[in-house]
Amino acid sequence: MYEKYKDQDFVILGFPCNQFGAQEPGTNEQIKEFVKQFNVTFPLFDKVEVNGDGADPLWKYLTNSITETILMIPYNRILWNFAKFLVDRNGVCVKRFGSKTNPLSFEDDIVAQIKSTL
Repeated sequence: MYEKYKDQDFVILGFPCNQFGAQEPGTNEQIKEFVKQFNVTFPLFDKVEVNGDGADPLWKYLTNSITETILMIPYNRILWNFAKFLVDRNGVCVKRFGSKTNPLSFEDDIVAQIKSTL
């Protein structure tokens, strides 16, 4: 999806996190090397914490932007790796999607955001 829409100023930002079953134990360099096998071309940032006192400020903002409860878990928690947030060009968090949500299922939402800001 990134390749399809990047020329329209759509960006996917990846943030590895090791808070979920220790699935990202490697260094930042090891993680960036590992994802090459999946043809990751979007920006991949250094590993962050997304929950708790050590949560990165961006993730604190994102999790507090959408105040709906997801699966009976407080809105300000990330449940598992691959949580997704759709953010508009002004930095406003528009929607939140769970880790199991396939990004193709909300492609229409992405296209709507792209078109609304052209």
